[in-house]
Amino acid sequence: MPAHTPIPTPILQALDRVDASWRPVLLRGLEAMAAANPAYLPELALDNYLPTELRLFAAFELPLPQVRYVLVGEGPYPRAESATGVCFMDGAVGSLWSGEEGGGLSKPVNKATSLRNFMKMLLVADGQLSADNTAGAALAAVAAQYRNAPGATQTLKQIQHKLTEQGFLLLNASLVFRPHVAPAKDAKAWLPFFETVIAALSDARPTLVLWGKIAEQLNKLPMVQALPQIVAEHPYNLSFIANSDMHALFGPLRLLRC
Repeated sequence: MPAHTPIPTPILQALDRVDASWRPVLLRGLEAMAAANPAYLPELALDNYLPTELRLFAAFELPLPQVRYVLVGEGPYPRAESATGVCFMDGAVGSLWSGEEGGGLSKPVNKATSLRNFMKMLLVADGQLSADNTAGAALAAVAAQYRNAPGATQTLKQIQHKLTEQGFLLLNASLVFRPHVAPAKDAKAWLPFFETVIAALSDARPTLVLWGKIAEQLNKLPMVQALPQIVAEHPYNLSFIANSDMHALFGPLRLLRC
């Protein structure tokens, strides 16, 4: 896209939902994308992609000065009701816990494999489950305890609120999902955007939390390499539940308790 060609209006409109501290940064990021791949943004603006409802930059509602961690996943959920523009926050999930007798996690949580494993990791980190016994009766007993405990976290929205309170910027390596485009290809197109975002945060030196191989590709950027990092497999891997680095990071945050 030539310098005099404007960024497509549907993309610019999504910036109306970001915190004012981020708007000039994200504009520079979009301009960097346009310079690196002139056709990408115009094509994207005409395509069908997730998230919908101008939520492309929803993660940037957290003011820039408050960012202490940047958690990076792979991409939005591949379902319109689930893709919120915020990494890992499934819009189809309300309650975390099953209301059924002997139930563990709610059906929407169980449907989202990565979220299910994330929840189990939190419970292991909190000492409520053993890493080698995170299902069946053991999970049902813990779910009953949390479901009835005063002040215990009940919804995914509460987890999102607690993470943002702790300074987590919840991003994806690719800000869009398109069923006909490989996630890694979209993620590559967004690299100049991420470089601009990380540059804006470099003085604050937030810790990067990179989940999965696509997120790790951000290490191609020198300024990403210069920041402290915690790297883990993507949560859709069962091994994530027992990841000691994740326990050390999330355990003290007490996301499931007041």
